[in-house]
Amino acid sequence: MISATAAVVRGPGEPFRLEPVLLEEPRPDEVLVEVAAAGICHTDLSVRAGHTPGPLPAVLGHEGVGTVRRTGRAVTGLRPGQQVVLTFASCGLCPDCRTARPIRCEHWPRLNLFGGARADGSPTLRAADGSPLHGHFFGQSSFATHALVTERNAIPVPAGIPPRLLAPFGCGVQTGAGAVFNVLRPEVGSTLVVFGAGAVGLAAVLAARLTPLTGLVAVDVRPDRLELARELGATAVVDATAEDPVEAVRRVTGGRGAEYTLETSGRLAALGQAVGALAVGGTCAVVGAPPRGSELALDVPGLLDRTPRIVGVNQGASLPGRFLPALVELHRTGRLPLDRLVRTYPFAEIERAAAAAEAGEVVKPVLVMA
Repeated sequence: MISATAAVVRGPGEPFRLEPVLLEEPRPDEVLVEVAAAGICHTDLSVRAGHTPGPLPAVLGHEGVGTVRRTGRAVTGLRPGQQVVLTFASCGLCPDCRTARPIRCEHWPRLNLFGGARADGSPTLRAADGSPLHGHFFGQSSFATHALVTERNAIPVPAGIPPRLLAPFGCGVQTGAGAVFNVLRPEVGSTLVVFGAGAVGLAAVLAARLTPLTGLVAVDVRPDRLELARELGATAVVDATAEDPVEAVRRVTGGRGAEYTLETSGRLAALGQAVGALAVGGTCAVVGAPPRGSELALDVPGLLDRTPRIVGVNQGASLPGRFLPALVELHRTGRLPLDRLVRTYPFAEIERAAAAAEAGEVVKPVLVMA
């Protein structure tokens, strides 16, 4: 067994507490990663609060970055000493995985959210007294000094980029940028409206700057986030507490509406507005995740008249081994300045970082392990 320190959540609504834990030795297809930094994502906090189903007690965290320390005997694409970004898990065997669509893995919910263990049900980590803990969160559980992952969800990236800046790529950046690059794919002269100027929404804004859009609108309820969105490239911003976003979008588009909208906040009202702000034939990509079971009423005759497309997007519809290195290269060359979003916290201050995230005081808190 491998000794590590992890932030453990013992029950719904309970705090993160640093505890000694034990990780199993890597199996043939597994990799031991020494975690250098890990971003805090809304999903981590939602599972802790009990809004998103997930077994507890557990070690959460799914935006890890670190260094490979050991590899299983069947691992061929990684070696000790490599820097890797950790991302979502996939089985590697189902039809979609075998045709390079791991985000549609038929075991995705169990491997990333609801299982708390390997695909065969075996735990990857235990408490110091030997009792099982739920781990394998998004195939990593990176709120820890070490994580046990598979070769499929550890993506090698060039050395020299600070881990604190790489951490958000595995989920938040991949999700926001992927929704733009992989799903919406804006056409020349079109308009995109991003609802929610959090980490995912602002990653989408940064990505959208690299497309041939001429209109880029950010909608939020926080003036500081809207100002940041404008600094990062938004051509217009809408304070949803001061004006109706649908009316505002129609005003800035000359009454036409937007060809593309992206809902990242997880608020049902915002999703309704994102659909309502579309031009005829427009596409709304849905990224934000409200509590399980949430439903939205839609004007069905309006769907027939205006023919919108509403598309659910998970993890930016990414093929991580190809997409993440490309995003990292965009960052390295200055075209994706993620440093504007990140604020770091020592690992021991995870509760302060989580509170800052929940209060909206920070866009992307990143824990630094040492």
